[in-house]
Parts: sequence; C-alpha cells; structure tokens
Amino acid sequence: MLIQCGMLQRRDCEGDENCVMLLLDCLMNFSRKYLPAHRGATQDAPLVITSLLIPSEVDDMVFDLDICSRYPLELYEAAKEYKWPWEIKIEQLRGRLGGDNEYSGIRFTHDVGDFNTGVRCSAYKYLPSMQEKVLGQMQLAEKIRAVDQKDVARLIIERHFIRDIRGNLRKFSTQQFRCVNCNEKYRRPPLKGECSKCGGRIVFTVSEGFIIKYLQPTLDLADKFDLPPYLKQSLDLTRLRIESMFGKEKETQENLGKWF
Repeated sequence: MLIQCGMLQRRDCEGDENCVMLLLDCLMNFSRKYLPAHRGATQDAPLVITSLLIPSEVDDMVFDLDICSRYPLELYEAAKEYKWPWEIKIEQLRGRLGGDNEYSGIRFTHDVGDFNTGVRCSAYKYLPSMQEKVLGQMQLAEKIRAVDQKDVARLIIERHFIRDIRGNLRKFSTQQFRCVNCNEKYRRPPLKGECSKCGGRIVFTVSEGFIIKYLQPTLDLADKFDLPPYLKQSLDLTRLRIESMFGKEKETQENLGKWF
C-alpha cells in the first residue's frame, strides 16, 4: 500500500513511517513522472542517493543527540534544582563531528531485545475525536508531578487550537467552491446554483464543521484550568465571530435527571 502510493502521503505520517516509505520509493517505485513541475518539488526529490553518510552534512537538529551509555547523578541533581540544560555537560554527537570517532562508539542507555515489542499504535491514532485526544493528554499531565497542567493547557490553545480556528475561519471567507461530480472549482458559485460544466451540485471547500471542530475542546480547557483572562477574552471574541457568521447553536431542553 505504501509502495503503490508513490510520493503521496498524509501530513500526519509518523517520522519512521515516512522514512521507510520514501526509501522504498527511491529503491523500488521511483519515477520522474511523480514529481510536480515546480522548482520546490524537484529540489526536495530523491534524485541523488549517496552511499557515504557524512554526519556534519545532515540536519543540524541531530547534533544535539546524547551518545552516552548512562546519565550521571549530576544531571538528576541539576534537574531537581531547575538548572538550564547547557549547565550540565553530556557527551553529544556535536562533539564528535570531523573526528576519527564520528562513526563509532555512539552509545545508548537501554538495550532493546525486539524493536517490534514497543507501542505499535499510539493513542493519537485510535482515539476518534480531538476532544478525547486532548482529554487523554491532560489526564496524563495531571498524573506527572513534573508537569504544570495549566501551562500545558495554555500551550495547546495558543500554539494549536486557536491558530487552527482562526486560520480556518479566514480560509472560509476566501474559499473556492467545487462541483461534487466533476470537481470543477469556482472562485464564486454560478448564479444558477449548479455547475456550469456538468450541472452538478456546488459545495463549499471549507465547511462550518472544519472551523468549529476545536472550538468546544478549547473552551472546556480554558474553563477547567482557569487560564489567564486575556486568553479567555480572545477565545470569547473568536467564538462571537463564529456565531456571527454561522449563528448561535440552539438551546435544547433536557431532563433534570441528567444533572443528578
């Protein structure tokens, strides 16, 4: 399945899966016909395979890799005192670059008997809704004493949810429309309300559900962990903007027994 997909992949493809998939493409299923014509695609394409790996030429993010066989007691004592990471010297790959031992003696802390005995499917994949994913993350944060749950909730909202909500809301106002039959796209829908090419139904490319899918989990997080007033007010303004565009959700009458 992965081999037949060519250069296509989902945006949430895991790093290990991504590496295996791209390597198989290089070795078994590569063709220039898969490459888009624009320059950015050809720059990132695996047109050249090197048999000699030079550590100093790879992504510099890996230079911070610890290559020690055990962590000293000083590291844990420093962590208890909230010291900065660079105040403790741990041997890293960065210190080996260009030397005689840059290819050898790279150690690790724990042996692994079988690579396949680890977690094969993460909770992020099998939990169906985003609300359940966030709930699981926050439950884990509450169990770990070293984690500030309130700060985790703030980071989830500021760096993920609120950006997606506002970005999707902006896309909604500038979106295209498409035909469900022939997939013809329009900047503005035809006046007759159907596709001028095949007569098919015209639909949005960005739907209301795409915008509001993170709204309720975001509001629940802000209320439960009593986040800063400025962040709550920003969420309220975003919610009001969504309600002004799509209307407020209708109130439903429920049985009192639900609350007791």
